[in-house]
Amino acid sequence: LGFSGSNLARRCLELGAAVTVYDCLDPRSGGNMHNVQDIAGSLQIVLNDIRNFEGVSAAVLHQDVIFNCAAYTSHPNSMREPLIDIDVNCKGVINLLEAARRFNPELKFVHIGTSTQTGKMLFSPVDEKHPEFPMDIYSANKGVSEKYVLIYGSAYKMRTTVVRLANVFGPRSNIKSPEFGFMNYFVGLGLQGRDLPVFGSGAQLRTITYVEDCVEALVAAALEPRSEGEVFFAVSDRQYSVAEIAAGISEHIGGKVKFLDWPADRKAIEIGDAVISNRKIKEALGWSAKRGLAEGLVKTKDYFSGCLPKYL
Repeated sequence: LGFSGSNLARRCLELGAAVTVYDCLDPRSGGNMHNVQDIAGSLQIVLNDIRNFEGVSAAVLHQDVIFNCAAYTSHPNSMREPLIDIDVNCKGVINLLEAARRFNPELKFVHIGTSTQTGKMLFSPVDEKHPEFPMDIYSANKGVSEKYVLIYGSAYKMRTTVVRLANVFGPRSNIKSPEFGFMNYFVGLGLQGRDLPVFGSGAQLRTITYVEDCVEALVAAALEPRSEGEVFFAVSDRQYSVAEIAAGISEHIGGKVKFLDWPADRKAIEIGDAVISNRKIKEALGWSAKRGLAEGLVKTKDYFSGCLPKYL
């Protein structure tokens, strides 16, 4: 019921799938019933937690594909509440994998990873073979859970794939809190005509991707046998500085860019530039991002303009 999952559920319905959505609606996560309000009658919605092994086990029965979009996603909160992050991002993923292994080992398991698990760039562009030295607990646990997925695939001959995402933006995102990514938070501020806070000069580069492109990457990973046992970065072709992203949001959505000094807690986990290669997923799955920053921001504004109170 969160950002990636609800957009993915829509696409799977369009492709003719029977879709089950599993979510606990934890207020510290991104779940929002409005994300599926207009399609709820076409879904099976299970309100439960991935930390509940019995609930997960029941949900994986008779499924052909699992897309694991569930995560405790806040970088700062993972430093304040590391045990909760471990419970969701590590133990929860083991629950999913173990339930699949025991009760439906033939399914395809597509797991969402994150670009931030690599940490600071040691070479550019970052690719799937880049060493991992994460800067925060969330990123570390996402790296660990990715390894769980690959281990289950290798050890138990399960069909597993990891798709790493980076700075995904678009409709149905959580736009009311900075804990769910700066881009979508800036979108929310812009929609309210508020200042967009950029720390330092904002010169650090970010690779971004519009959510519809991410959904197509996840679907491609589910359908293509060549994805099995592999890790892919699903990102767009170009990078923007944080300041450029903020300026684009100001231009196409609203708000005014305001440069501020770095808060100590944010500076401590800042990774610097993040320039990421999408070569592997292009070659293996034939996927590439089709929507740029400006087009994505216009479509994002069009969506939220009609339902903003549901997201604030």
